[in-house]
Amino acid sequence: MVYRLFVEKKEEFSVEANSVLQDIQTALLITNLKKVRLFNRYDLEDISQEDFEASIPTVLSEPQVDVTYTDIADILQSGRVIASEYLPGQFDQRADSCAQCIQILTQKERPLVKTARVYLLEGDLTDEEYARIREYLINPVESREASLQLPKTLKTNYTIPNKVDTLTGFTKLDKEGLHAFIVQYGLAMDDDDIAFCQKYFKEEEMRDPTITEIKMIDTYWSDHCRHTTFLTNIDHIDIEPDYIKDSFHKYMQIRAK
Repeated sequence: MVYRLFVEKKEEFSVEANSVLQDIQTALLITNLKKVRLFNRYDLEDISQEDFEASIPTVLSEPQVDVTYTDIADILQSGRVIASEYLPGQFDQRADSCAQCIQILTQKERPLVKTARVYLLEGDLTDEEYARIREYLINPVESREASLQLPKTLKTNYTIPNKVDTLTGFTKLDKEGLHAFIVQYGLAMDDDDIAFCQKYFKEEEMRDPTITEIKMIDTYWSDHCRHTTFLTNIDHIDIEPDYIKDSFHKYMQIRAK
């Protein structure tokens, strides 16, 4: 059985929700948005109801500053809703910490925990404004829109493929085809990135890539993974503005020291 809990900061402690509101109003210039309510959603499985209830005031929330709900369907009627969750495979620090703490609390097997963030947007928003806010709040590199339905289980069963699919025709795609390819496979790369990959496989490998190769490249394409995975050596840097060049040289001197 899957248990669900929503946790919201009390009005006087809703700093993060107010920060999201201000960011949207200033960055997107959407003044029709009047209020943002932010709920951290927890889904738990492989836990008894008694242990779930014991975890609410000790692990999942801080009673001094939080309000908890098991159902917010009525609350969500007052505005538009956006829910986001990590992509499969992305590490969820909040969920992992909760699972560990619940295991310590109960001295039993660690439960399955999955989290999401639910935003309630109050104000007279147009469809276009809502779409812009949704795009702003959900980073497609690491997150996706989450369903509001309670799942039957949090367990995921993966079918192990016996054969890795080759993306036949990839090296022959035109610009529009490459863009559609990104959308089809949910890649984090942009149009220039995928064109670079296509050029490599076409001119260097002289073959179409496999889906595994494209997914691996896409995973390690992010700035974070480039820095931590590939040991890039910068041999020479040209900086035109003198004030930036001076600052850079000063930085290098301090770094060497």
